[in-house]
Amino acid sequence: MSVYPILLTRLLATPGALAALTDSHQGVHTFLARHLSGDWGELSDEERARNTLALVTGNPLRSAYRTRLGVPFWIVTEADRSSTCLLLPEEV
Repeated sequence: MSVYPILLTRLLATPGALAALTDSHQGVHTFLARHLSGDWGELSDEERARNTLALVTGNPLRSAYRTRLGVPFWIVTEADRSSTCLLLPEEV
């Protein structure tokens, strides 16, 4: 299930997430495309089910990925779909 039409809103990124992507020579586009298409990355089955339900209920969406250097980061879309943010887990 694609969430692409509702996620084209304000895109934000923390300095830590930007540094992790820069250090690994990766851009945000690949990961954002995965998030937009419903490829939630490294989530448990329960978290995946929560995201699937969130598409209907309007709750926040979260994806978890790793850079090629192994640094974990998240992409989180707010419940009202007003913004999507890339951040490191410790930056919550």
